[in-house]
Amino acid sequence: MEYKKDLNDFLENSLVNKLIESPVPSSCSKTPCILGIDEAGRGPVLGPMTYAIAYYPQNKEEVLNTMKFADSKELTEANREKLFEAAQVGDDGFRDLGYMIKIISPNMISNSMLRRKKYNLNALSHDTAIDLIKSVKSKGISIAHVYIDTVGPPLKYKEKLERFFPGTKFTVTEKADSKYAIVSAASVCAKVTRDRIVANWKYVEHGDLRLDTFELGSGYPADPGTKSFLEKSVDPVFGYPILARFSWSTITKALEKHGCECDFNEPDDEEEDPKIVAKNQNFFSQWGLKKKSTPITTSKTQPAAKVETKPRTNADIYFEKRSLKRVYAWKL
Repeated sequence: MEYKKDLNDFLENSLVNKLIESPVPSSCSKTPCILGIDEAGRGPVLGPMTYAIAYYPQNKEEVLNTMKFADSKELTEANREKLFEAAQVGDDGFRDLGYMIKIISPNMISNSMLRRKKYNLNALSHDTAIDLIKSVKSKGISIAHVYIDTVGPPLKYKEKLERFFPGTKFTVTEKADSKYAIVSAASVCAKVTRDRIVANWKYVEHGDLRLDTFELGSGYPADPGTKSFLEKSVDPVFGYPILARFSWSTITKALEKHGCECDFNEPDDEEEDPKIVAKNQNFFSQWGLKKKSTPITTSKTQPAAKVETKPRTNADIYFEKRSLKRVYAWKL
C-alpha cells in the first residue's frame, strides 16, 4: 500500500518532512466536502508532529457521524488502528473518506525554533494547516466547510484562515476533535501515524551507540519510558539523536545536567586587540584581501604612482575586518 511505503520513506529519511495522502474518493470529486484538521504530537519531547486533514462529502455527513470516530486520545489504541485500517481498505462509508497527513520531522521542529528568527510551534502549525488546505484544493476538491481544532486564540486564527481562503466557511474552536466527526477522523489519522513512527523509529546515528536498545515510551516528558530514554541515550558531547526536539526545555535541562560544559570565549569585534587585528590583516593581505590603493615606485627619480581599485563595499569591509577573503568553487 502507498501509505506503508510513504511511511517507510520517512523512517528512512527522517531529517525532512513528508506528505502522505490517500487516493481521492470519486464521491469527493463530484460534490462539495466538509474538511477537518487536527494534529498529534504537539507536546512530546521525542518524535515528529503529525498534522492530518480528513475530507468527506457534505451530503453524506450523517453517515460519517455513525462511523464511531471520536477524539483519538479518548479511543483505545486498538480502536484507533481499527478505524484507520478501515479508512485504508475503504469498506462501506469509509470509501468516501479521503485524507492527507503531513509528518513534521523533529529535526525541522528543532531547527525552526532555534534559528535566530524563531519560527514557533503556533506559526508552524498554522502554516501546515494552510498548506494542507491548499493541497486538497489543488486536487480539484470543492470545500464547503472547514472545521479546525484551534491553535492559539480561535477568532484570530479564523480571521487568518479567511484571509487566505476568502469565501470558504471556517469553524475554529477548542476541542473540535470531540465535537465534529470529521475532525475526529483527522485526529485518528494523525495519532495512528505518529504512534507508528515512534514505535518503528530508525536512527541515523551510528549503530555502535545501540540507541535502538532503549525504550522510547510515548515521547511525552512525563512518560517513564521517555524519562529512561533521556537518561540513557544522552552523549556528553553530542547530546541526543535527531529524534529529540532540542528546542524543548526538557532537553536543555538534561544537557545542562549531563553534558560537558563548553565555554566559547569569543571577544566582540569592538573588544578585539588592534595589534592582533593588524597582524592578521597584514598576513592575509598578500592574497589581495585589503582593497586599498597601493603605492608603486617605478624608479628612484619618479614619484610613487597609485593603482586605483574599486570602492570598498560593506561586504569587503566585513571580510577584511575578520581577515577573510572571497573564495570560488573549483570547476571540474
